[in-house]
Amino acid sequence: MPPVLELKGITKRFPGVLANDHIDLTLHEGTVLALLGESGAGKSTLMNVLYGLYTPDEGEIAIRGERVDIAGPNDAIRLGIGMVHQHFMLVPVLTVTENVMLGMESIKHGILLDREAAAKRIRDLSARYGLDVNPDDLVGDLPVGIQQRVEIIKLLYRNADILILDEPTAVLTPQEVEGFFAVVRTLVAQGKSVIFISHKLKEVLALADTIAVLRRGKLVGAADPATATERDLASLMVGREVILTVSKEPAHPQEVILAVKELRVRGDRGEIAVDGISFEACAGEIVGVAGVQGNGQTELIEALTGLRPVMTGTVTLAGQDITNHTPRTITEVGSAHIPEDRQKDGLVLGYPISDNLVLNTYYLPPVAKGLVMQEEVIAERAERLVKEYDVRTPGIFTPAGNLSGGNQQKVIVARELSRDVKLVIASQPTRGLDVGSIEYIHSQLVRKRDEGAAVIVVSAELDEVLSLADRILVMFDGEIMGVVLADEATKEEIGLLMAGVHPGTQEAA
Repeated sequence: MPPVLELKGITKRFPGVLANDHIDLTLHEGTVLALLGESGAGKSTLMNVLYGLYTPDEGEIAIRGERVDIAGPNDAIRLGIGMVHQHFMLVPVLTVTENVMLGMESIKHGILLDREAAAKRIRDLSARYGLDVNPDDLVGDLPVGIQQRVEIIKLLYRNADILILDEPTAVLTPQEVEGFFAVVRTLVAQGKSVIFISHKLKEVLALADTIAVLRRGKLVGAADPATATERDLASLMVGREVILTVSKEPAHPQEVILAVKELRVRGDRGEIAVDGISFEACAGEIVGVAGVQGNGQTELIEALTGLRPVMTGTVTLAGQDITNHTPRTITEVGSAHIPEDRQKDGLVLGYPISDNLVLNTYYLPPVAKGLVMQEEVIAERAERLVKEYDVRTPGIFTPAGNLSGGNQQKVIVARELSRDVKLVIASQPTRGLDVGSIEYIHSQLVRKRDEGAAVIVVSAELDEVLSLADRILVMFDGEIMGVVLADEATKEEIGLLMAGVHPGTQEAA
C-alpha cells in the first residue's frame, strides 16, 4: 500500500529567502509524523504548500500514490487535507457555528443557512472529543485556548483524513495538552494520518511515530521517538549542543520594585477576574505566575500594564503609584512588557521590523529629534538587534506580519529586553519558540534579574515556571492560592494549587 502522502523535492523561494530546499517527506496512514525545526526553518511554509496557500517553485505532491495539484485550500479540503494554523484563521465577529461553516455551509429550504444542523454537529464533535465548545459563542469573546479548540472542530467538521497541526498546543495548558493528545490518538486509531508541528520536544517524543527535522529550509535528519532523546533532537534542530535547563545562580532579592495591594479587576463579561490579590516583586528575583489559563492571569497582567482598568486596589512601581495609568506612562516609569498575544498587543504587523523595534521609544532621543524620527538611528538599532536576537528575516524593512510566529516573538523580546528597565513582565515569553530561542530568551530574563530588575513570568508551561522562577504564585479563580519557593516546589504541589486544592488538606478552596 502506498503512503497516504508523499512530498518530493518541494522547493519554495521568497525574495532573499530559500524557505524550502528540495524537501522529501513521507506520511503513512494511521501514523503521526512530527516535524521539528527552529523558528524560520521552513516548517509552516512547507505545510502551507501542502494546504495550497503557497505554490511550490519545484517538486510534487502525491496522495495514496497519485500525483495531485493543490492550487488552493479548497483543493486541499477536497483531497481530505485539513490544517490547524499556528495563528488562528477565525473571524472574531462571527459565532463558533458561523466560523466552522465558512466554506462548507449547510443550506435548508434551498436558500437559508442551516445553523441548527451545523450547531448540532459541532455539539456532537465537541462532546465526542471533549472539546467543550459552545457553538453559539462569539469567537471574539473566547479566550485563546477555546479559540484553538474551534480550529480543531473546523478540521474535524470537514472530515479530513490528513491532519496538519501547526503548533496546536502552543496555547493549551498542560491539562488541555493531555486531552488534546487523547483526541489525536483517537483520530489516528480511526485511520487518520497526522503531521504534528511542535517546538516541544517532550510532546514530540510522546506523540510521534516518526520525526523529521528541518534546519534553515533543508531536511537534515530523521529520528525514532523510541530511541531518540530531547538532547538528540535539540542538537539536530539547532546544529549545536543546547542547554535544556535554565542556568542561573540563586537569587538575591533586594528592594521592592512592584507592589500590588488588594487588586480587583473585572473580566470582559463584567465578572470579577482578579479578586483582591496582593503580592510584591523585588529587584533581583523572578516571580513566576502559574495557573490554568482563564484563572485571572491575563487580566492581572493587563491591569499591571495599563491595558485593563483597575476596580479597586493599588499598583506601585519603583515607589510611584501607576494604578490606572496609561501603558506609555507605565513604560516610561521603567516597565517592559512581553504580551501574551504577540500579534494583537505586541506588533503592528504591517510595519517593518525596524519600526516595530521602536514602538515604545519612537518619540524619545536618540530615536527622535523633536518631531523628526531619525531613520539612520532606527536602522542601525534594528540591524544590531536582529543579529543579536537571531531574528530570521530577509531584512529589517520586512513587514513583521511576514515573519514566522517565533521570529515575531523574537522582535518583541528584542525590543523589550534591550532597554534599561526596573520591571519586566513576560506573559508566555517562549510560546511557539524553538529550543535554541527558548534557551536564549531564558538567559536574557535571568540577565535582567541579575542586573537588578524584577521579573514576572506568566507561563502555561509548568516546567518553564519551575526552572525559571525563584518564587511562584499560583492563581485559581482570580485569587492567589499559594506562594512557593521554586527550588522547594513540586509539580504535584503546584498542580493541586492550580486546581484550587490546598496540599495536605485535599479540599478545594
